Amino acid sequence: MEKRTGQRDIMRLIAAGIVRLRFVFLLLFLAAGVLCALTMGRVRVNTELTFFLPASTETRRGLTIMEEEFVSCATEDIMVSNVTYELAAGLADEIGEIEHVFSVTFDDTPAHYARSAALFNVAFDGPEDDAGVQTAKQAVRELLAPYDTYTYFMDVKNYSSQLAQEMIGVIGLAAGVIIAILLFTSRSYFEVVVFQIVFVFAALLNMGTNYWLGEISSITNSIAVILQLALAIDYAIIFSHRYQDECARYPTARAALIEALAKSIVEISSSSLTTISGLVALMLMQFRLGYDLGMVLSKGIICSLLTVFLLMPGLILLFPRAIRRTAHRSLIPDITSWGRFLMRSGYLFVWLFLLLIPAAVYCSSHVTYAFSDKTVTDLVYSESRAAMHKIEDTFSHSANVVLIVPHEDLEAEKAILREAEELDEITSALGLANIEVKDGRVLTDLFTSLQFAELLDIPREQADLLYQAYGLNHEQYQVFFGARESYAVPLVDMAQYLFEMIDKGVFTPDAEQAAQLKELRSTLGFALAQLRGEHYNRMIFTADVVNESEESAVLVEKLRALAGRYYGEDKVLLVGDITSARDLAASYTSDSRLISFLTIAFVFAILLVTFRTVVGAMILVFVIQGSIWFNFSFPYLQHHVPIFVTNMIVCAIQMGATIDYAIVLMNRYQVFKSELEKKEAMAAAVNQSFATVLTSGSILTIAGLLIGTRVSDAYVSHIGLAVGRGALISVVLVLTVLPQLLVLLDRAVEKTRFSIALPEEPEEGAEP
Repeated sequence: MEKRTGQRDIMRLIAAGIVRLRFVFLLLFLAAGVLCALTMGRVRVNTELTFFLPASTETRRGLTIMEEEFVSCATEDIMVSNVTYELAAGLADEIGEIEHVFSVTFDDTPAHYARSAALFNVAFDGPEDDAGVQTAKQAVRELLAPYDTYTYFMDVKNYSSQLAQEMIGVIGLAAGVIIAILLFTSRSYFEVVVFQIVFVFAALLNMGTNYWLGEISSITNSIAVILQLALAIDYAIIFSHRYQDECARYPTARAALIEALAKSIVEISSSSLTTISGLVALMLMQFRLGYDLGMVLSKGIICSLLTVFLLMPGLILLFPRAIRRTAHRSLIPDITSWGRFLMRSGYLFVWLFLLLIPAAVYCSSHVTYAFSDKTVTDLVYSESRAAMHKIEDTFSHSANVVLIVPHEDLEAEKAILREAEELDEITSALGLANIEVKDGRVLTDLFTSLQFAELLDIPREQADLLYQAYGLNHEQYQVFFGARESYAVPLVDMAQYLFEMIDKGVFTPDAEQAAQLKELRSTLGFALAQLRGEHYNRMIFTADVVNESEESAVLVEKLRALAGRYYGEDKVLLVGDITSARDLAASYTSDSRLISFLTIAFVFAILLVTFRTVVGAMILVFVIQGSIWFNFSFPYLQHHVPIFVTNMIVCAIQMGATIDYAIVLMNRYQVFKSELEKKEAMAAAVNQSFATVLTSGSILTIAGLLIGTRVSDAYVSHIGLAVGRGALISVVLVLTVLPQLLVLLDRAVEKTRFSIALPEEPEEGAEP
C-alpha cells in the first residue's frame, strides 16, 4: 500500500512486504513444518525432577556422578495379599530362581510381611530396557498371576508412552471443545479452519525446535502444546477480526489485509508482552524446570506470533471468498444489562472480594506441597501409583539413601556398612563389602591364589599364573619374588581380571569350571554396574523413615558423620528421595518468592507504560493476584497436596496470561469514558470485552481442566487443574469485581495518571 503522506509508516511498509511475499512465506512454513515434524520424535525427554536442581546441590552432584559412573538396574516392589508367611517365602525363592533376577529381599519383619501380605523387593541384573530383564519381569508376573498382586516400578519408556497417549486424548478433546467455542464466538465459520491451520504450524515449529534445546522435562513436553494453544489462540482471533473490520472500509481484500496487519502487529505484540513477562520470570528460577518450561512456552508464543504475522495473511488471501461467504452474525449475547446491574449493586462484589481476600491469603499460604513422588495427592487413577499407595499403607515406611564415596578404601566401606546396619532406622545395606559369594566371604575380601583356586575349584597352577599376570599388569612384582603365598588381591578385582582373560580367550574354563563361574559372573556384573565406578563407589541403604520428616533428616546426618570419619565429610555425597526432597524444598523457598515478585514487577511495569496510571496498574494487578490467592486456597480446603512446582509455574502463567482479560476491560472503559458517563461507560465496556474474555478464558479453563482430570501423572494433572481453575476465577473476577473497583477508584486512577514526553517527529522537509 503506497504511503499517502510524506510521513514514513513503518508498520504499513512491513505489512505490505509480508503480503507481497506471502507465497514465499507459505513455502518457508511448509518446509519448516516438515522439518519440525521430523525432529519432534528426536526430542529427548527427562522424567526426573531432580535433573533440574541447581548444579551446586548435593543431590544434583551425586546424580551426575551416578549417571556417569553407574548403571541403574531395574527394580520392582511387588505386594502379594492374602498369603501365609510360608507361602510367601516359597514364592520369594521361586522368584529368585528366575533368570536375570539378581536378588529378592523378603523376611518376616513388618517391612516385608504384615496383615497377611508380603512385599518382595526384586532387583534385576540389568537396566529397565534390557531384553532379558523384560523377559524376567514377564516370568515374575506369570508366576504371581494366581495371586492378588500390586506392582510398583518406574518404567520410563512405558510411563512416557502412557503420558503421550493421555495427552493426545486431552488435545483431541480440547480441540473439539475449542473449535465449538470458536464457532460460537467467530464472525465467519471458515476463519476457524484458518485458525486450525495456523495453530498446527505454530505447534509444529515449537515442538520441533525443542530438539535444539538438547533435553526438556516430561512436564514441559506434556503440557506445552495445549498451553501454547490456550495462551496464543487470541492472536489469530484478533488479527482475523481486525481484517473483517477493515474489509468494510477498503475496496479490496488485499488493501484491508495490509491495514489490518499493520494495526495488529503492534496490538498483538503488546498483548503478548504480559504473557512473555510471566514466562521470563519462570526462567529466572534456580530450579531449572522453570527455565525449561518458560523457555519452551516463550518460544511457543514467539512461534505463534510469527505464524500469525507471516503465514496467516497468505492463508486469508487464499480463501477470501470462503471467509466472506461463511460470515454470520455474532452469537455472543449482549450483556450490557449485566454491566448496568454491576453499576447499580452498590459495589457488592468489591466488598465480598475484600472480605474474602484475607481468608484466601491465609489458605493459599498454608498449602502443604510435596517434594517427593510418594506424598503427592493423585487426581487421576494410575495403576502404578495405586500400587505404591497400597504398599505404603500396608507396610512400614521405606526410603532409599545412596552414599557415594571415593573409589579407594574397601576396608572403610566394610566398616561403614557394618556400622550403618546397626542403626535402628536402617533395614538393609548393600555395598561391595557385603555382597556374599560363598561361605560368608564377600567381594572385597582379600584372596591369595590358593584361596582363589579353592573358591572357584580351579587348578592351583592356573590360579598362580593368573595372579602373576595380574601382578605384572598392575606393577605389583612381589608375586614374583617369594611372596606368592602371601600376595592377596580383593576378590572383586581378581574376578574381574579373570573374566577379562576369559573374554579375550587367554583362559578357557572347562564345562565344570564354566558352571562354577556363571553365578560369580552374574554377581560380579551386578556389583560392578551398581556399586563400583571409575572414581567412586556407592552404597545403598534402605531406611524405615518417612522421606519428608525430621527423622529422615537426622538419619542423613548420621550417615554423613559415619562416612566422614573414614573419608572426610567433604568427600562423601548422600543422594536419595530424602536428600532430593530437602534440596527441592530449599529451592522452592527462594524461587517461590522470586517468581511472585518478578512476575508482579514485570506485569506492573508493562501496565504502567500501557495505561500511564499508577493506581490503575495497581488495581489490575491486585485483582489478578487476588484470583491467584483464591486459586491456591482450593488445595488447602480440599486437603490436597500438590507438587511444589505447581505454585510457581501456575502463578507466573496465571498472572502473565489472565491479566490480558483485565487489560481488555480497562482499554474499553477508557475509550467509552470519553463519550459516556463513567457507569454507562463501564456497562458498555463489560459488554464489549465479554467476547474476548469469554473466548480466551474458556479456552484456557477447558484446556487446564482437561489436563487436570484426564492425565494420570500427578505433577502434570495438578499443574493443569490449577491453570484451568485459575483462568476461570480470573474471568469471574474480571467480569464482577474489576468493573466495580475501577469505577469506585476512578478519581484515584485519574489523579495518578502521568504522561510520557515523546520526541516530536520532524515536519516533512525539515532538517533532522
